[in-house]
Amino acid sequence: MNFFAPAMVLVASLGVFLMGCGKGNSGAEETAAGGKTVFRTAMHTAPTSLDPALIQDVDTGELIQNVYEGLVSYDENNKLVPQLAESWTVEGGGKSFTFKLRANAKFHNGTPVTAEDVKFSLERNSDPAVKSPTASSYLSDIEGFAAHFDGKAKDLPGVMVIDPATVKITLDKPRPYFLGKLTYPCAFILSKDVAKRTEITAVADTIGTGPFKLAEYAPDQQLVLLANPDYYLGKPLVDELIRPVIKDAATRLNQYKDGSLDLLTIERQDLDAVNADPVLKSEMVNVPRPAIYYLGMNQDMYTPFKDVRVRRAFAMAIDRTRIATDIIKLPEAKGFLPPGITGARPDLAGIPFDPATARKLLAEAGYPNGKGLPALTITYRDGRPDSALLAVSAITDLKKNLNVDVSPKTMEWRAFLEARNAKKLQFVGLSWYADYLDPQNFLSFLLRTGATENRDGYSYPAFDKLVDEADTISDEARRTELYQQAEDILIKDVARIPAYFGQDVILVKKKVTGLRTNLFGQMPNLKVKVN
Repeated sequence: MNFFAPAMVLVASLGVFLMGCGKGNSGAEETAAGGKTVFRTAMHTAPTSLDPALIQDVDTGELIQNVYEGLVSYDENNKLVPQLAESWTVEGGGKSFTFKLRANAKFHNGTPVTAEDVKFSLERNSDPAVKSPTASSYLSDIEGFAAHFDGKAKDLPGVMVIDPATVKITLDKPRPYFLGKLTYPCAFILSKDVAKRTEITAVADTIGTGPFKLAEYAPDQQLVLLANPDYYLGKPLVDELIRPVIKDAATRLNQYKDGSLDLLTIERQDLDAVNADPVLKSEMVNVPRPAIYYLGMNQDMYTPFKDVRVRRAFAMAIDRTRIATDIIKLPEAKGFLPPGITGARPDLAGIPFDPATARKLLAEAGYPNGKGLPALTITYRDGRPDSALLAVSAITDLKKNLNVDVSPKTMEWRAFLEARNAKKLQFVGLSWYADYLDPQNFLSFLLRTGATENRDGYSYPAFDKLVDEADTISDEARRTELYQQAEDILIKDVARIPAYFGQDVILVKKKVTGLRTNLFGQMPNLKVKVN
C-alpha cells in the first residue's frame, strides 16, 4: 500500500484539522437502521482479494487494514510502533527480532493470538500453494524463505516460537528496513485454526484481529464491516463501515455531493469543479503521500526498449512538465525518490523535454521517424481518470514528436495486476506508493536485477552493486549516499519514465471527526466519529 519534517508537519496539521471538524448539515445519514452510526467511503474498484497474502494494491490494503493486523504498524507520526506485538528487541546487529505479543489480542472468533499463529501466518503466506504475488518481496529476507517458497522445505526456520507469547524472526542478513516490511498485508496475522492454504474468499473465513469484522460482501457492489466490541484498544466509535463499490468517478462525486458518502478521494480532473464549489472546497483536504507516477517500459515484452536510446527518446519526447503542472497539477518527478523519503533531492535535473534530440536518438537506434517500430500498446487502470490522463498525454506526445503510434488499453484492476505480475504488459502508466519509509522501497525493491517487483526486465550491474551494499549497512549517511548514486544511474539509463509525485485530495464531511492519517493515507477507522 512514509521522514522529512515538512511532510510530517502537513500530516500532523491534517490530523488536527480532522479531529477538530465541527458538526455540519451535509453528509450521509448519521445512523443506520436501529440507530447505528455508519461511516461511508467509496471503493473505486472491487477489492482485488480478501486474502492478505494476495493483496498488492493501495485501495484494498486501506480496506483490509481495518480487519487484519501485523506485528507492527506506522502511527500518525510515521513512526513504527507495536501493533499485535507489545514490544520487540533487536539482536545480532539487526539480524534477529524477538516480539512479545499482546496478552489481550484476540481474533474475531474469540481465540487469543499466539506465537503459533504468527509462525503459521508467515509460513502460510509464503507457501507456494497460496501463490502470493508479494511474499517474495516482503518476506524473502527471513532465513530459509527461498527453500520454503520454492516448495523445498515445509517450514520457515527463521520464524521460531519461543513460548506462546513470544516469537523470534531471524533474517538472512541485517536489513535496516525489515520492520517496515512487516506492515504489508502479506505479513498480517491470521488464525491458524481458520485460514487454509487456499485464497480467502468467503466472509466467514475473513477472520482477523482488527477493529472491524467483515460482515457482508456483495462482489462489485458493497462491503459492510461491523465494529469489533472486543478489540484490544477498545470498541471503534462507529458501528459500521459501509464501502460501496463505485467505479465511475462522476458517480462517486455526485454521491458525495448528495450525502450518500462521508469521505471521497477525488480525481485530479475534478479539482477545478471542486474548487469552484464553496461547500466542496471547504471540505477538501490535501494528504501528502510518498508516491511516484511513472511510465514503465517492459524490455522483455517490447524489444526496442532494451536500447537506452529508445527509452531516452521516449522520455525526451513526452512533455512531463506539462503533464504534471498543467494537467495533473502536482510536482513533476525528476527522479525516483518522492518527497518524504530519505535521500529525495528536489534539485535534480532529470531528463529534459527535447523532441529534436529525441528524434535523433530514435533514428540512431534504427527507427527514423518511428519507422520499423513494432506495434506498441500502453495499458492503464480502468475507472481511474488520473491514469488515463497520463497515458493519453504520453500517446499524444509520442505521436506528435516521434511519429510513434501507441494504442491505449484499459484493464480491470485485478486483471491488470495479474497481467503486470506475469510481465505481459509492454508499456504501462502506473504509480508506486511507499509500503515502508525507506529509499530501498523505491530502488532495489523495484528495479534490482531479478527483484520480484521488477516487472520491467531492467538490469544494470553497477546499480545492483550500489543497492546491495546500501540494503545491508546501518550507517544512514552512507546508505543515503549509495542510494542517491543508484538513483542517478536509473535516471541516466532511463529505467522508467518518472512523471509526477503523488498527493491525495480527499473530501470529508464536516460531521466526520477522528479520521487519522499518515504518509500512507487513512489509518484504521478506530477513532472515526460521525456526529
